[in-house]
Amino acid sequence: MRNDPHLAPRAANYQPLTPLDFLDRTVNAFPDRPAVVWRDRQWTYSGLNAIVMRMARFLIGEGVAPGDVVSVMCANRPEMLAAHFAVPMVGAVLNPINIRLDQSSVGYILGHAESRMILADDQSAPVASAAAAEAGVEFYAFAEDGLGGGVALLTDSPAEAIDYRAFVTDEWQGLCLNYTSGTTGNPKGVVYHHRGAYLNALGNVLALGLDRTSVYLWTLPMFHCDGWCHPWAVTAAGGLHVCLDRVDPALIFSAIGAERVTHMSCAPVVLYMLLNHPSRAGRDPGKRITVATGGAAPTSALIAEMDALGFDLIHLYGLTESYGPATLRILDETEARSSASERAELLACQGKRHVTANRVRVVDETGADVAADGQSIGEILLKGNTLMAGYYRDPDATDRAFEGGQFHTGDLAVVHPDGQIEIRDRSKDVIISGGENISSLEIESVLARHPSVLMSAAVALADPKWGEIPCVFIELKAGCDPDVEDLTRFCRQHLPGFKIPRRFFFRELPKTATGKIQKYLLREMARAEAAGP
Repeated sequence: MRNDPHLAPRAANYQPLTPLDFLDRTVNAFPDRPAVVWRDRQWTYSGLNAIVMRMARFLIGEGVAPGDVVSVMCANRPEMLAAHFAVPMVGAVLNPINIRLDQSSVGYILGHAESRMILADDQSAPVASAAAAEAGVEFYAFAEDGLGGGVALLTDSPAEAIDYRAFVTDEWQGLCLNYTSGTTGNPKGVVYHHRGAYLNALGNVLALGLDRTSVYLWTLPMFHCDGWCHPWAVTAAGGLHVCLDRVDPALIFSAIGAERVTHMSCAPVVLYMLLNHPSRAGRDPGKRITVATGGAAPTSALIAEMDALGFDLIHLYGLTESYGPATLRILDETEARSSASERAELLACQGKRHVTANRVRVVDETGADVAADGQSIGEILLKGNTLMAGYYRDPDATDRAFEGGQFHTGDLAVVHPDGQIEIRDRSKDVIISGGENISSLEIESVLARHPSVLMSAAVALADPKWGEIPCVFIELKAGCDPDVEDLTRFCRQHLPGFKIPRRFFFRELPKTATGKIQKYLLREMARAEAAGP
């Protein structure tokens, strides 16, 4: 077919893709449908839209212009949900900041992001205001119902509507700026565009089975990869957002019972918190909940216990740079009826890409696809529409990440005969002992089956003979005493000799706000322990 001029896009048949469309459509289709629950308050979708418009009007009134970066440091409250629509609605770029960061880290982000202002809830206000003063950035606090001054969004005051189409003129323009949790050096600023967020949100709707009856509990921080695009996904489906001020098992179980939660997302550490909390006793397992989790593969013990509590697990894989989930392992009806051990083996994989996500390849050192044998290890490369635009103010890092026309994740995986990928390690976490590669995840997977081990993390420790030896940090279950000899015997039953940890350390594992174990800190601790006093 010829590309005649009259076939070119025109205003009637082409509009930039943007996740802001989802709120616009849902408000028009279901204005009176419950949209948000927080504490003892509830808003319909027209009420959520009013909060969004108040925030957007506030930003315009304070001189925020298209392209400006607006930082928000806030727990999973309605204001944080609203910010995902209000900030880009005026053409600005949302910069959600981890609420657990210290003043220095927040100050670095504000400076590097060239933030126009920062807004914060009462919990984050002390750190945010101090960092803002240091960086020379305007600070504003959210205020409930206008009490004590501040920016009051959760009021009944009228809000004049804003047409976001006047500000979103290019689907490639910046939507959000997310800073990675950086294990070395300063974090990188990952730039999301409207197009990618629109597509990834729709992919999540389809993959998780979200619809107008869905009730989504906010246990995943919205500041992390913009909540894996779920602020837009749940809204697109017309579901109910259940907001929580903090990840607390008692609050989670209470919300699940009160609101009849159907979906939630979290790091594995949250699942262990739920299993080890007395509030689990009141949970009705007949009311099933779909839980999406990433990170360490769920063990058979975890699956069995979560199943008994009425939780169905989805194992996923993604990065900040891929808007959150890029692949998912979802059990079909037949697989879901298998034993816990069989489901654990199936859910050890991170699956296949969801419908709008990237092309996924696993390649060897030559760039060739590895054999689908479940043994050959290679790096995961991504290519598609749900990848970042690049790293903010860092063209060299962006070029390296996209070298060869594909995104290099740095994650190592195998491909099984059925096409499912399974992560074996981060390239920087592989332990090389005597010339042999040892997967830290393999060691951790074995130890997860030990009855005394709650969580573990294996790291490399320098050794004059072998180059590196594996050592492991273990967080024990309550009431269990460490027994190195028992743990060594257990590892010997399941691992080749060269993979058995040579050193065991017992302590609570350091984690990021999203539940990721901070292995760089553990490597430092291992070095310090080995050096002695």
